[in-house]
Order: sequence, then C-alpha cells, then structure tokens
Amino acid sequence: MRKKLSALLVLIIVFIHVKAQTNEVKGVVKAFEDYKYAILNDKGAEAADLIDSHTINYYQEMIDLVKKGDSSTVDRLPVIDKMTVFYLRHITKKEDLLKMDGKRLFIYSIDLGMISKSSVAGTTIGKVTVEKDFAKGMFLFDGKESPYYSHFYKEKGMWKVNLTAMYPFSNEEMKKAIVESGIAENEYLFKVLESMSGKKPGKEIWEKLLQE
Repeated sequence: MRKKLSALLVLIIVFIHVKAQTNEVKGVVKAFEDYKYAILNDKGAEAADLIDSHTINYYQEMIDLVKKGDSSTVDRLPVIDKMTVFYLRHITKKEDLLKMDGKRLFIYSIDLGMISKSSVAGTTIGKVTVEKDFAKGMFLFDGKESPYYSHFYKEKGMWKVNLTAMYPFSNEEMKKAIVESGIAENEYLFKVLESMSGKKPGKEIWEKLLQE
C-alpha cells in the first residue's frame, strides 16, 4: 500500500510540474506574440510594456550617451551603438532628445523604424526552454527552425521580451558589412546616415547635448 501511495504521489508531483511548465511556455509564447502584434501595428507604447528591464536599461544607456557622450566616448562604442547615437543626433531635435528616457526612446525608435516590422514579420517561437525566471525560445522563420533564440525574463509575474540578446549578433553583422565595403567604419556610417536621412551628417553627430 505504501509503495502504491508513494508512486501515486510521484505521479501527482510530476503532473503538477509538467502542467506548471506548460503554463510557463504558454506565457512565453504569448509574450512574444503580443510584442509582435504591437510592432506590426505601430503600437509603440504597448510594445514598451512588453519588454524587460534589461532592454529598457539598454535604451536608457543609449539616451544617456546621446545626451552626455563626448566624441572620444562615442567613437569607442560598438558599431551598432555608435550608429544609434549618430542617427539620433543627426535626425532628432535636441529639445526632443533631452525629454527622453529609456522607455520613451524605445517607443521613438519604433516610430522611426529603427525597430522595424521586418524584425518580427514571419516569425514565431518554436521550442521553449524555461529555467526559473529565464526562458529562451527558438526563432522560426516562416515556420522553419533557425539557430537564433529570443530571450525572456519573468518580471513581477509576467514574461517579458528581452531584445538585448540579439544586439551582439546585429553588431557583428554590421561589422561584416563594413569590412566588405572596403571603407573605414566612420565613413561607412556617414554614408548610411546620408542614405537614411537624405542629408550629409555634420559635426552635430559628435557633439554631446548636455555641456558640463
């Protein structure tokens, strides 16, 4: 009898664990689908509520660099961060930038198209692995598996999308494009800026907004 009760107890514990894991996986997938919907439908404020604190902190670092980063500091940044600082200084009014914090910059980035619909269009989340308050889900592109994963963190009981995990990959891809172009890094970025904005960048891209 005791052996039967022990076996039954083990089965109950396993069932509870599997059900809990299934619910967590559903929460992760829903977080991604809600984020994708917000991006595809130009709902920047909604998207901002679906990203995690790590991502918000990254955008806070970026707006702080836009406001306070001097030329030598900006020139040493990873290329994708440097491009972000250049672009914002180049096309956005100083008074608008000074009003922004990390969350507002994220929303503004969606409005500008810096976070584009193409980043989520045709994507879904496949296999999900959950470990405590962290999860990762495989990106499926048009239903096909890929080597890339979206990361998620559970904050205040809700799964949130973490975008920072993809930034090193994006940085490496931009570095490859620069090498293949055969021109210097900054010259390449200046050409991209001109192509995106329709005007040549000037000294404003090197100048911090807040003078100490």
